[in-house]
Amino acid sequence: QVQLVESGGGLVQPGGSLRLSCVASGSDFVINGMGWYRQAPGKERELVAAIAPGGGTNYGLFVKGRFTISMSNTENTVYLQMNSLKPEDTAVYYCYLHAKILNDYAMNWGQGTQVSVSS
Repeated sequence: QVQLVESGGGLVQPGGSLRLSCVASGSDFVINGMGWYRQAPGKERELVAAIAPGGGTNYGLFVKGRFTISMSNTENTVYLQMNSLKPEDTAVYYCYLHAKILNDYAMNWGQGTQVSVSS
């Protein structure tokens, strides 16, 4: 069984920065990809950023160079550095892990961390 624990959310003023972290723990899993989604009130969940173990990345169009995703393969940890935050970035941010567990692939989700951007 895999568990994801997120940290780093909070309240920040517009233009500020936050760094989210997500640690995956468990046994017998091989990471196929990790990343972040977000969901704002009344809106659908959307992809923020994704990263593969080889380093390939993908970002939501709204990111526009403001966020950077990175991963430590040895620590099973994914990071999301968010700069130039805007009020519209306010949402619950969810970490995910796409992994091979035994003979199956599965998506695992963190509990979510609140990011609020407000003056």
